[in-house]
Amino acid sequence: MRQLITSYVQSRRISRVWLRHGLLAVLAVLSFSSVGCVSRRMTIVSNPPGAMTLLDGREIGYTPASADFIWYGTRQVTLIKDGFETKTDLVTIPAPWYQWPVIEFFADNFSPKRITDRRVFNFDLQPKQIIPDEELRARARQLRSEAQIGQ
Repeated sequence: MRQLITSYVQSRRISRVWLRHGLLAVLAVLSFSSVGCVSRRMTIVSNPPGAMTLLDGREIGYTPASADFIWYGTRQVTLIKDGFETKTDLVTIPAPWYQWPVIEFFADNFSPKRITDRRVFNFDLQPKQIIPDEELRARARQLRSEAQIGQ
């Protein structure tokens, strides 16, 4: 009888230990899955607003337009609006210190809170220059004569 009680108590201790360790493991997994996230977002603003925005050739909306990004570096931004010159610019997004190699792994996976990186780029659009018809025709005649001479 004594052996039976002893084995029962020992089995209960073992199961409590496993239960305690199992709970700790679940808590550790849950805590690590909820930390260490870097959120990157860029916003394009134009003056005047309402220009169609292309980011690396992909339409992202009308200004002010925002898009998430994954990598730092140089991106091509194109703004198109009726009555204004189309503007294409290269913008450089430098990486902050916590996104340098090696440090980046720990910032992305083990930081105690969510890291947000927001970038705003402002562009001024110029009104479209209207060229008088006669000047445009003269330029066309000049280009035609240059092309014929080159043959």
